[in-house]
Amino acid sequence: MHYNTVIVGAGSAGGILASRLSEHRDHTVLLLEAGPDYSSLDRTPEPIRNGMAHAGDVVIRERHNWNYTAVATPTAPPMYVPRGRVVGGSSAINGQIFLRGAQEDYDAWAAQGNDLWSFRSVLPAFRRLETDQDFHDDFHGDAGPIYSRRFPRNEWLPAAEAFYMSARDAGFPDCPDHNNPDATGVGPVPLNNHDGVRMSTAVTYLAEARPRLNLTIRGGCIVRKVLFDLSNSRARAVGLEVESGGELFTIEADEVILSGGPVGSPHVLLLSGIGAADQLEEFGISVVRDLPGVGQNLRDHPTVWVEHRLADNYPSDAFGIPDQVCLRWTAQGSDLVNDMILFATPFDIGISDGRSEKPTGELGLRWRCRVNLAYGAGALRLRSSDPNVQPLLNYNLLSDERDVVRLREAVKLAMRMAESPSFNGILGELVEPMPLDMKSDEKLDAWMKRRAQTGHHISGTCKMGPERDPMAVVDQYGRVHGIDGLRVADASIMPDCIRANTNQTTLMIGERIAELIGSV
Repeated sequence: MHYNTVIVGAGSAGGILASRLSEHRDHTVLLLEAGPDYSSLDRTPEPIRNGMAHAGDVVIRERHNWNYTAVATPTAPPMYVPRGRVVGGSSAINGQIFLRGAQEDYDAWAAQGNDLWSFRSVLPAFRRLETDQDFHDDFHGDAGPIYSRRFPRNEWLPAAEAFYMSARDAGFPDCPDHNNPDATGVGPVPLNNHDGVRMSTAVTYLAEARPRLNLTIRGGCIVRKVLFDLSNSRARAVGLEVESGGELFTIEADEVILSGGPVGSPHVLLLSGIGAADQLEEFGISVVRDLPGVGQNLRDHPTVWVEHRLADNYPSDAFGIPDQVCLRWTAQGSDLVNDMILFATPFDIGISDGRSEKPTGELGLRWRCRVNLAYGAGALRLRSSDPNVQPLLNYNLLSDERDVVRLREAVKLAMRMAESPSFNGILGELVEPMPLDMKSDEKLDAWMKRRAQTGHHISGTCKMGPERDPMAVVDQYGRVHGIDGLRVADASIMPDCIRANTNQTTLMIGERIAELIGSV
């Protein structure tokens, strides 16, 4: 079996790459996915297509999720990390928040030697992928495959209205469009949701591309390693070793693109002999290319939850409704614009991000306090040379004091907003932090380090940058340094996590790399 391009991972970036590259009818594309492939919306399980479902849903957790565990901080319990294992990837199980990040994020990428990734350079790709149903201007797309919308104010839940009013009372400006480059303040959250359907790449890009004879999509495939031609001075990727249905297959390709996400892509690179030489040798893996940055620079948004019970008369059908309103602001003394974000969403107290299977029916309000651009970074390392053994994920959250100080500010802000008159009759008792945890900054910091969570925005583990950067894994075209015929295209190539949820930026990466492939 020989293809022009084989893409590993049918998620946010991989699905777009397969769709865009297969637009060239003489170019054959094979798209591989470890999880199942549902060829139409009718055949897709209801929790996957339903925009009200979440990663803790039993069907999603048991059949469509990698269910990683990770280290958050030295004092926190093991952390659950859901990532999509289905055609559509994490875009098929996520919360549908469709934020882009700050223009400063992309300009910072460009300043690190990636000049093709400035905000001005990537804006056309953002516009190309979306149809924004609320705003029609130079910053928003009107003909892309993925629909974006915001809940109108007359549809906000009581808690969303109270959140908005409490933020306004605290002095934050109104923000009707969080995807405007100059936006800040409180306002409706853009969501990739259309008529209640989660707009994953499976039901958008790939649904349009499936009829093409030059595109093959295969689910249930575990990629064991990339295969190389080592006969020349510079290694060249020539295919993959793949396990499917209990059998091993060799697939030949002119080019291999890894789009397995910030866990999957560095994991495959390491298993294939690309990474820090000492780590590879520890597990008996022959070194193809000594690239110490593989798996390093693990970025995310440190998050803690302030939780209240809700009043007994709160709407019982509120659980599962996507985030309606959020607040973005710049922390005190910070020179990073919009480096903080706060959400407040009803949740079932019996379900804690996938750890508990049975809802209690008792509603709470979860304030998600989040550092939207962290200084600290973690790392991914091999545990085994067996591709079925999850790598070690150490997020190293709150390891930088600047992140601790800013997260503390967010927690205190949430507690003040909860005392606003707008929440009268909505909030019940505080669940956590407990009063003892608020006695001093030191006690609050200790609570945060015990409760720190992923923002579900892991990124950066195959950092994009020039070859002179010792931690860079790929160049700005996604090409792995020192290897021919091999690219990475997903959230792992971000030099730093953006100041937003990462899905829309990962989609943009798929669009942008597809565009750049045509220019090299």
